[in-house]
Amino acid sequence: MKIRSLAFASLFVLSVTSASAMTMTENFTNDPAADGWQVFGDTNLFQWNSGNQNLDVTWDSAQPNSYFYHPLGATLTSASNFMFGFDLRLSDIAGGTNPTKPQALQVAVGLLNFSEATNDGYYIGTGYNAPDLVELDYYPDTGYGDTVGTPMISSVNNFASGGLTDPFTLTLGATYHFTLIYTADNQTLHTTLTSNGVPVGPLKESKLTGTFGPFGDFNVDTFSINSYTDAGQDTNTYFFDGFPVVYAGSLLAHGTVGNLFFANPLPVTRVINAAPGSLQFSSTTNWIYALERTTNFQAWSTVSPMTPGVEGSLTLADTNPPPDKAFYRVRADRP
Repeated sequence: MKIRSLAFASLFVLSVTSASAMTMTENFTNDPAADGWQVFGDTNLFQWNSGNQNLDVTWDSAQPNSYFYHPLGATLTSASNFMFGFDLRLSDIAGGTNPTKPQALQVAVGLLNFSEATNDGYYIGTGYNAPDLVELDYYPDTGYGDTVGTPMISSVNNFASGGLTDPFTLTLGATYHFTLIYTADNQTLHTTLTSNGVPVGPLKESKLTGTFGPFGDFNVDTFSINSYTDAGQDTNTYFFDGFPVVYAGSLLAHGTVGNLFFANPLPVTRVINAAPGSLQFSSTTNWIYALERTTNFQAWSTVSPMTPGVEGSLTLADTNPPPDKAFYRVRADRP
């Protein structure tokens, strides 16, 4: 099975296939329940669409916290290297759907701590009741612009720095592919976005430097599509520069999610050097690598021999580079 392209640098993209126990893919060709996917909360928010091979999702903050989820089989921390990705297509989205909660909550997909996320007091909207989270968020415009966020929240509810890209609008009806890659050596969550294979963005990175004091650590063990409740928030009116403000938010959105994947550890953790027609990167054993090339992001061709990985630096070169510009990716396969 092929896992979508993952951008690590402006001209470097990684493509992965694997049979590793810590690699998960879901293309929804078959009933996802048979692959271990489950629903917590309102089951009506998640419907498998066998014809379109994706999942129809409603993000409705009027409902209790609800998750379409799959356990990872391990707990990841800031010392882990991992990546996950998914297709997202929104047909409609509205923030502030509850008049007493006029701000926006998020469309969310990511990694969470299942035992904590299913507690009665887990409220994303308060800012301090949703620990141990690594996810992709999209907030609709409620006066501040559409926003993409990639929060990492520690076990003590501290937030990583950065990770907010605004204004940034996703076009309704368009399909986007998000890839989030966390590398432990620099404690950075890097996100790439494509639509029809064409890069979109860039999106800002998140780094584990705490916004309010030392970050601490996160502990996540579940891959999940998240519809958060808008309960638990402060709906009082405050005054900011003389203007009344209510900080509580709500959300109603419909769309589809598809082509889910997760991998740990990463077959590539760092690009060491990128030169025309050549890529040097950190590799690992038990993976086989090849360099692929495109000039239009519509078709890719293999331009190097399949090469076994090593515990360290590996260089792949285009055996017949074109005279014009080209883009490259490394394909990593695990037998």
